[in-house]
Formats: sequence, C-alpha cells, structure tokens
Amino acid sequence: MSRIVLASSNPGKLREFGALLADSGLEVIPQASLGIADAEETGLTFVENALLKARHAAQASGLLALADDSGLCVDHLHGAPGLYSARYSGGHGDAAANNAKLLRALDGVPDEHRGAFFICVLVLLQHADDPAPLIAEARWHGHILAEGRGSGGFGYNPVFLPDGYDLSVAEMDDALKNRLSHRGQALALLHDRLRELHA
Repeated sequence: MSRIVLASSNPGKLREFGALLADSGLEVIPQASLGIADAEETGLTFVENALLKARHAAQASGLLALADDSGLCVDHLHGAPGLYSARYSGGHGDAAANNAKLLRALDGVPDEHRGAFFICVLVLLQHADDPAPLIAEARWHGHILAEGRGSGGFGYNPVFLPDGYDLSVAEMDDALKNRLSHRGQALALLHDRLRELHA
C-alpha cells in the first residue's frame, strides 16, 4: 500500500479526505502526525498555494504528497473571500466569525445577486522536485443564504445553498455532500488522471 502525506492540518478537511480516500488503497498520513507544520501560503492563486503545500509536505516527509487549496468565491464580492476564505474575519479558521462577516457584506443583496461557488484545487506530487504534478480542479456552484442553516460540516457550509438543492451543505448527510462537493469532484478527477497514468 502506497503511503501518502496529506498536506493539511484542518480537522474538517482531514475528516472529509479520510472519507473520500477510504477505498483508495492509499495509506493517508496527516502531515501533523509526522511533525510537519503548515506551509506558508504566499501564492496568489489556489493552484500556487496547493503546489506550495504539497511541495513542503513532500520535502519534509520524503513521501508522495497530496494538498488542496480551496475556498469560497462570491460573485457580488468580486470573488472574495477567495484565497482568504479561512481567515476572512481576521483569525484563521473562525467559521462563525467568517460566516457573520460574509452575511453582513451581503446584507440587503437580493437572492439573484448572491451567486457563489466553492473551488478546490488538488495537487499530487510524487516527490518534492516532481516537475509534472497532477492537478485537478472542481467548482461547486450555488448561492449564499440570508442566514445559516444546519450544523454539519465546517466553514461556510451553513450559508451555502448548492444549485438544484433546497438543503444547505450543513444540512446534507456526509455521503451526499462528499459526492457533490468541490472536494469530492476534484478527487474523482484526480482518480481518473491516476488511472490514465497507470493504464
């Protein structure tokens, strides 16, 4: 079984990846369990940040590395919170404060102008100097609710209503969310790319 280091310390992401990779045949090792700290995210795009994180984890561990960079982009806010989704309100990972700031920013904005999408970019490196990383990107479109609903998941899940559904992401069960989500879609694309490589 191949060992792969997951370049994230976000507990919500680790749970999601654990579920999504359960049948992958990979032994997934969170970077924190190897004493690897988070990489500094100095990129200007999701792709750059995912590459930085994967390279950092591969270099420190000597293993294959999988990293994701993801966030929420809101049309009315010109793509914000975007790269700064986790620290939109100032502190890193304070979901309640991030959601409150987002809802304030959209206060009075009608439904038809509250379009948004989650984006996930996954990068898989065979080693730190891998010149041909596998990259997969997916987007999950919907809009921002006027107030949060549900208690499942993490981050902006309570305020995001996916297109075609009347449940917020926080009201969905894990199986449905993982099938539909930006992270689930990106991982499915990555699986396909891996199959092509080994065909």
